[in-house]
Amino acid sequence: MMSGDKKELHKNYHDNHYGFPIHNDNELFGRSILEISQAGLSWETILKKETSFQKAYSNFNIKNVANYIDVDRERSKNPCGEK
Repeated sequence: MMSGDKKELHKNYHDNHYGFPIHNDNELFGRSILEISQAGLSWETILKKETSFQKAYSNFNIKNVANYIDVDRERSKNPCGEK
């Protein structure tokens, strides 16, 4: 059985994202980043880090990410300053 916080993470995702149509390329990019990053990890881990992924990838804005320079790419590897 899931704990309350874990259950709420999954409920929110399934109630608002999973199976819903994607309306633009940035939304598709964001969902793709999360799905790709999930390989080998629990979905709970990815959902907990979604804000960090958004920060790392300019809120999943493809045009901004496409214009990243070296310093941006390095920053995106560690958006929270974690070591």
